[in-house]
Amino acid sequence: MSHDFERLFEQISTLVMHHSPSGQETEIDHYLLALFAKLGVNHWQDRAGNIIVKILGQNPDAGAIAITAHKDEIGAIVKQVDERTGRVEIRALGGAYPWIYGEGVMDILGDHATIPGILSFGSRHVSHESPQKLLQTEKPVQWHQAWLETKCHSTELLAAGVRPGSRVVVGKHRKKPFRLKNYIASYTLDNKASLVILIELAKHLKNPPQDVYLVASAKEEVGALGALYFSQNTQLDALVALEICPLAREYAIAAGDRPVLLSQDGYGIYDEGLNQEILTAAAEINRPLQQAIIQGFGSDASIAMKFGHVCRGACLSFPTENTHGYEIAHLGAIAHCIDILFAYCQHPKI
Repeated sequence: MSHDFERLFEQISTLVMHHSPSGQETEIDHYLLALFAKLGVNHWQDRAGNIIVKILGQNPDAGAIAITAHKDEIGAIVKQVDERTGRVEIRALGGAYPWIYGEGVMDILGDHATIPGILSFGSRHVSHESPQKLLQTEKPVQWHQAWLETKCHSTELLAAGVRPGSRVVVGKHRKKPFRLKNYIASYTLDNKASLVILIELAKHLKNPPQDVYLVASAKEEVGALGALYFSQNTQLDALVALEICPLAREYAIAAGDRPVLLSQDGYGIYDEGLNQEILTAAAEINRPLQQAIIQGFGSDASIAMKFGHVCRGACLSFPTENTHGYEIAHLGAIAHCIDILFAYCQHPKI
């Protein structure tokens, strides 16, 4: 399958610009549901918020495969609103840190309107008498030390539906991806880039040997809740999660266009038999893979395996710098994930 990097970049950019904080994923949901309807594929949204495409296989007795890519993103959640000043106190939503975003515009997704707020840490020109001094000299800023300046009266925030529980994400004008040669740099490549892989499979995968579910999973960043619901209610032979893979000195992973197949993460081991099937499919189309063990990480597949929802799980990922921050990934690695999974789905499993 040939891939135009410019088209791939534009596809990811479109998805990135649709907000989808965990549990408030309506904006990306509307886009995906409209897209799958336009493609004419069998699709639906379940009670957990997952968006599912089912591609019927030739053999109904063969075990079904699920490929997941989570559609939610990390961010923050409103703890309380100061009625006197209009300041908004926030806490982490998923694995987010305030220093990753820096001082700048964040979007507060109210029930009725989106309100901009400036993520603030306080002035720099201060002495030891100000609590902000510690942030300059001793430790990184934490969520309880940050706030959003809205310059709105409390009645305006109330009218917009800003309340405890409202989600907060990096402002759209700061989200626009940047092309760095054959790399894409952006917030929320985790996991908007993986959604493009699902979309391309939905376009091109026809009559596989077994049923294939393509799942844009919900609430992954807060415990893989969507994937757990889906895997509990669907009989599966295998679940393959699509993910980013962190680049760090402690891992033997190289940047570039070679995807990474995981053997173990922070939740447990992946299925070696399933990994071998994916490695075989990759070798047949001459798409080399890296293999790795990583920590501080989990996927839809490893979490579903840990809870006994699936007997076989795997995680195919693309090397990514600055994970959970302003991420950088090679467009070729994302494209090769499409090719590898397309080849894998063509192989009879029984």
